[in-house]
Amino acid sequence: MTDLILTLLSAALINNFVLHWPLGVDPLLQATGETGAERRQVHALGIATTCLMLISCVLSYGLYYYLLTPLALTSLGLFIFLPISAVLIKPILSLLARWLPQLSFSGLWPLLLGNAGVLGLALLSTQDDKGLRYTTALSLGAGLGFWLVLSLFSDLRQRTSNNDIPLPFRGLPIELISAGLMAVAFLGFSGLIKT
Repeated sequence: MTDLILTLLSAALINNFVLHWPLGVDPLLQATGETGAERRQVHALGIATTCLMLISCVLSYGLYYYLLTPLALTSLGLFIFLPISAVLIKPILSLLARWLPQLSFSGLWPLLLGNAGVLGLALLSTQDDKGLRYTTALSLGAGLGFWLVLSLFSDLRQRTSNNDIPLPFRGLPIELISAGLMAVAFLGFSGLIKT
């Protein structure tokens, strides 16, 4: 049980998919005009990405070890994992829209489809067979870490939008600098878990 909690914390904080590995950066840099709408959009994207990572990774793990490995077709993993995540987007968004009507899940499918973190997580979880429980904890931790970084970056974007920033640094340059500083701040968690 301790290993599962350490895996969850490691995936969320130490080996964050957005800051440690630059996977899924494109939703991070997407901007919305209104602050209230952006906050709801950030939480909707975080919940949808976490659910997609969890379901897609567990299904990919099952297909990889119970179908592709016995048939000696493990090299086709990428061609199986990509359609799995693409097919799951629409049902997950419709279920989440029904369960959480206060959040707007419309228009999130391009961000979920282009999120390299979902595919990267499926590929990383099948590199070494540590079991389904490890894969579940890894995917849940990666999704929660993505949601955390998305929320923190949204707050940071709101704080920098009202400040006096030199003209060459406005917009994307200050956002990239902020993302780099957040990655350095998350490096402080690297000594938290020692194996």
